[in-house]
Amino acid sequence: MKVALIGASGFVGTAILNELINRDHQVTAIVRNPENIAQSENVKAITANALDANEVAEAVKGHDAVISAYNAGWANPNLYNEFLQGSKAIQEGVKKSGIKRLIIVGGGGSLYVAEGLQLVDTPAFPQEFKAGASSARDYLNILKEEKELDWTFLSPAVEMHQGTSGERKGAYRKGLDQPVFDANNRSIISVEDTAVAIVDELEHPQHIRQRFTIAY
Repeated sequence: MKVALIGASGFVGTAILNELINRDHQVTAIVRNPENIAQSENVKAITANALDANEVAEAVKGHDAVISAYNAGWANPNLYNEFLQGSKAIQEGVKKSGIKRLIIVGGGGSLYVAEGLQLVDTPAFPQEFKAGASSARDYLNILKEEKELDWTFLSPAVEMHQGTSGERKGAYRKGLDQPVFDANNRSIISVEDTAVAIVDELEHPQHIRQRFTIAY
């Protein structure tokens, strides 16, 4: 497929880019700094302002699908507002472009750990991640009202790490609104297998207009 990948140079975006390349998709990497992307026969890097719906629409036009790994930056003092602004602009831009398929990488903070209690609202949730997680949670509620796009929102496991040796098992378990736990009561996934799950959903859609989560 021809895939537009927003945020292709970030932690999750890089893993998704690698997975798309390995599966022979044609990728337009939309990033702040195109020089950070190694261009190849299957990859073209361009820049576009994710906060501007018109720029997004122009950048993604002509693709089969859009994957958004947009992140406003964990050190951004305006992270909450800017993530919401960018996410809504991406959503609007994709609609303007005429593309139907949008896959979004969100966070695990919006997963329910008890009846009516989301992870981001628990006392143990790390304060440094709270603004970003709260913004992703609030954006998911906005996205749930979207009726035109064939959207999917992925909440990775509660713990997501980079495999010590590029850990890609190619296997994971899925859930919807509650974390998936292993035998040790941990919800964990590598960033490489998060990318596997995203590209699996791209190739074989199972969660249209739905949020899902993954873990080992």
